[in-house]
Amino acid sequence: MSRRRAAPIARTRRRRGAWLTPLGAAGEVTGSCYLLEAGGHRVLLECGLFQGGYAAERRNAAALRFDPADIDAIVLSHAHLDHSGLLPRVVRAGYSGPVYATPATIDLLQVMLRDAAHLQERDAEWENKRRRRAGRDPIEPLYTVADAEATLELCVPVDYHRPTAILDDLTLTYHDAGHILGSAVVDLRVVAEGRPVRVVFSGDLGNAETALLRDPESVDGADLMLVESTYGDRDHRPIGETIEELAEALAAAAASGGNVIVPAFAVGRTQELLYRLGTLHRQGRMPQQRVFLDSPMAIAATRVYRRHSELLDAAGRERLGDGLGSPQDWLPQLRFAETPEESMAINKISGGAVVIAGSGMCNGGRVRHHLKYNLWRREAHVVICGFQAAGTPGRALVDGARKVRLLGAEIAVRAAIHTLGGFSAHMGQSGLVRWVGRAHDPTPRLHLVHGEPEKQAALAERIARDLGHAATPVVEGKRIAIEPV
Repeated sequence: MSRRRAAPIARTRRRRGAWLTPLGAAGEVTGSCYLLEAGGHRVLLECGLFQGGYAAERRNAAALRFDPADIDAIVLSHAHLDHSGLLPRVVRAGYSGPVYATPATIDLLQVMLRDAAHLQERDAEWENKRRRRAGRDPIEPLYTVADAEATLELCVPVDYHRPTAILDDLTLTYHDAGHILGSAVVDLRVVAEGRPVRVVFSGDLGNAETALLRDPESVDGADLMLVESTYGDRDHRPIGETIEELAEALAAAAASGGNVIVPAFAVGRTQELLYRLGTLHRQGRMPQQRVFLDSPMAIAATRVYRRHSELLDAAGRERLGDGLGSPQDWLPQLRFAETPEESMAINKISGGAVVIAGSGMCNGGRVRHHLKYNLWRREAHVVICGFQAAGTPGRALVDGARKVRLLGAEIAVRAAIHTLGGFSAHMGQSGLVRWVGRAHDPTPRLHLVHGEPEKQAALAERIARDLGHAATPVVEGKRIAIEPV
């Protein structure tokens, strides 16, 4: 893929001073997008999809709240679609400037944006078949594979810890966020009314107990800091306890003769699960002899992890990086299901298999088919190991729903549902407070993003109690003045 630096759009006269306007992930987790205006420039920080059912789809298709042709640059923290997945639509609407990201993020975007575009085209095709039968007008996909390819052409790599002037009076530095491969804390130095100001966006901060990535780096000296709050109300269970819960679920499924279905996010969570399952296998604690990774995107992402083994911690390099020829060397039972035919063949297995499939919130991808075939079986087990947004089938399962709707059918929930919090790739409450506490000199103004209201309230209370700092949740559409502390 060619990575070119697109020419910046000509500067126009804009509002004086410096401002940050949240356009998503305000009082909710998904749809990350913030408009930064400073020094006559407009920069989009993140460009993510809303996730969580039909209402989220409508928001993704709604009129953009900025003119793409008037944006000078886009800066990404990482490749997850709730941070990057709206990019092809913005490019389709006229954006032609640079998209800055770490090299590993760009490699993951090649996998994720192409896959997302393919799904958009497929879903539009299926919907249009129904519309034709009903005599209704056809719809267009949110974006196409061609739009994704055009987006990838705009990507400009920026390495960790290398300050990069992306516009006049605007410098970008990335720090390792430890969330997924290539994820970054975004550190922007801008000039407002002739004065230097530093804006830091945490992105998604990683859980220090995950096995493959380095711990998140702290950043000192910010004037304004945006801090994620996905799990702002609690800490995760210790990883040792979580692994025991996973082992118990595997043993129970083996005893009942049922399959284990694991809805997993393709990037980050899947690679962590493969490592943990391989560890249990080597300890003689994994009775299942068949493990299927049924997600072409997760398979491709796992290969990207191995190509960027320099970003993994010591354990990660040994298990998924330089030390092994393939993940199957660590987990011999593992089989990749890349084609639709290979995926469909899995559901002919009566029991005794572990099936890891996308999507992580059960609202798309191949996991829906596996749930449709297994949820109603009392011997089956479902392992939920990641955040579930409101309105998704995964959230319904976690909340104890007795029936869920999948692929146009209502399915009874008789399988055992296991919710494992320790595998989260997000930092828990105590870690967030420690991370914020290391940012001093000066003490920044804190704004909470990427969290549901009750979680943000809990985190704000804990920060006030432990650190004596005020932390204010952002409000969608409400501008925040950026000024030196």
